[in-house]
Amino acid sequence: MRSPLLSAATLVLALASGNAVAQEEDLTRLPPASDDYRPSQTPWGEPDLRGGWPIDHLNGRTPLQRAPEHGNRQLLTQEEYAARAEAVEALEQRYQNEDTNGTMGIGHWAEVAAANRRTSWITAPADGRLPAYTAEGERLSAAMRSTWARGQQFDSPADFDSWDRCITRGLPASMFPFMYNNGMRVFQAPGVFALQMEMVHETRVIYTDGRPGIPAQIGQWLGESRGEWVDHNTLKVTTTNFLPGPSATNIGTTGSPPENKTPVSASARMTEWFHMVGPDQIIYEFTWEDPVVFQQPWSARLEWQRDDDYGIFEYACHEGNVQIRNYINASRAERAAAAGGTSQ
Repeated sequence: MRSPLLSAATLVLALASGNAVAQEEDLTRLPPASDDYRPSQTPWGEPDLRGGWPIDHLNGRTPLQRAPEHGNRQLLTQEEYAARAEAVEALEQRYQNEDTNGTMGIGHWAEVAAANRRTSWITAPADGRLPAYTAEGERLSAAMRSTWARGQQFDSPADFDSWDRCITRGLPASMFPFMYNNGMRVFQAPGVFALQMEMVHETRVIYTDGRPGIPAQIGQWLGESRGEWVDHNTLKVTTTNFLPGPSATNIGTTGSPPENKTPVSASARMTEWFHMVGPDQIIYEFTWEDPVVFQQPWSARLEWQRDDDYGIFEYACHEGNVQIRNYINASRAERAAAAGGTSQ
């Protein structure tokens, strides 16, 4: 699963980051998405974003939420960046160590890419952290069940989140990097923009033909998306109709809330912008609004790089496989042993 382009990408990003350090003065701002680039057009006259856009190059030490000591800074200082690069290099060395020792462990399982200067993926609020929950958001989060939660007992599928059950990683979680299966590929046809995601083998189908939305009573794991070309290089996507529930999703990327219990309500709305700013670059931004769960909206930004050679592998996990049963049997056995009896 390890990308053969990782070393080259590491070098390029490191050099680019080093140059940026020398020139950057305001660490509280990111450069805006430029509208200067004019991408080629599809045969039917839309900006052509087709191709491979894996986000494996973003998987590393950059957290979802900013560390409090970084305040309102979007970028690391030169010294902080050097420390992160050193930490990433140590993580990357695990792969080589396992190869040398003839073993296979976390170094092969958890991929790591080059360090970058971002203090967090969250860009708003200004502190780079998730907003506070509402009272209802706190209640829903406390009711969630997940294998990420310490001390969790398992007795039925209701004790697992949708990612545990290999149903979906959900949104906005699916748009963030993880330690594996970071493939993204864009397909386009007249009136349709489709985003294939390697994680949980899902494809987001985004209609751009102006059709109306579906009834509000119909909820879906990934919601229902409608897109519009708002500029010569930008697709704006609005997604509603999310399936609510205390086990709907968790974010599950570096720096997520502990235990990853982030609920979604039927009132959630996600607005995304896919800005193509170069032949091999997309600036991806979104704003998440869920007034039932969060006290205010929050936004994030990630920089995508084209890699048409990235191979999307089978995500060998499906609902109803043996893992849910194994968790339940093991949990019952542990409790029975602690009570001095036998499991049922």
